[in-house]
Amino acid sequence: MCRHAAYLGPPIPLARFLLEPAHGLLQQATAPRELLYAGLNGDGFGFGWYAPDDGTAVYRNPAPIWTDPNLEALGRSLEADLWIATVRSATPGFPPGLINTQPFHDGDHLFTHNGFIRDFTRSLRPALLRILHPDIEAEVRGNTDSEYLFALLRQMLWEDGGRAPEVAIAETLGLVEEWADDAPALLNLLFSDGERIYATRHAINHACPSLYYTTDDEAFPDGAQLVASECLTEDGLWHTVPEHHILILDAEAPPELIAL
Repeated sequence: MCRHAAYLGPPIPLARFLLEPAHGLLQQATAPRELLYAGLNGDGFGFGWYAPDDGTAVYRNPAPIWTDPNLEALGRSLEADLWIATVRSATPGFPPGLINTQPFHDGDHLFTHNGFIRDFTRSLRPALLRILHPDIEAEVRGNTDSEYLFALLRQMLWEDGGRAPEVAIAETLGLVEEWADDAPALLNLLFSDGERIYATRHAINHACPSLYYTTDDEAFPDGAQLVASECLTEDGLWHTVPEHHILILDAEAPPELIAL
């Protein structure tokens, strides 16, 4: 299990998103309130954004977020209009390490996964590998269910270049449900194509992890839209994402919810 969050709106420094909120990911690393498993997210952290050339950029560290001496300077120096970040609690079988630390990216997309797929390596990965294009499989560096989910989503997008991301996400989750059989799978995803943020609150054979969104938090600029595993502030107007839904955040439109 992990905790993750994303921001879309007017450009803000990294610190305003990651470090300053009263219950931001820095706090959720040591004192999560709604984590279904574990009590600490100390197995690494990372954040991603889009660089001036419109390509993805990520900073990842397999150490706990509270030990990183670079964060204060990065928080003051980096500014973006889209942020995705996560703090990690490693699932057994997927050890801590840089290659297993999120966000994952491919130059065009950013991705994080909060959850796990039970018995992924033996029961679900073989089915997934049977359909992955060799070029996509070759880019998988670690062994986590999360990175393979990103590969599967990229496969769904690659098979039809005109496929909307929300359709590709729904098809990805549909395949996981088909392959998982009776195994629990917690499937809160964050995905961005640089224009929008797509977030899922979903699970199979299990309760869904928590997820919230807001467009009215006074801690952030007018027009900002955020989604997070747990509310980042105490007094913001946060709303619960319904179970088994995709949330779409678009800077030019109000949030949209689509049932899976």
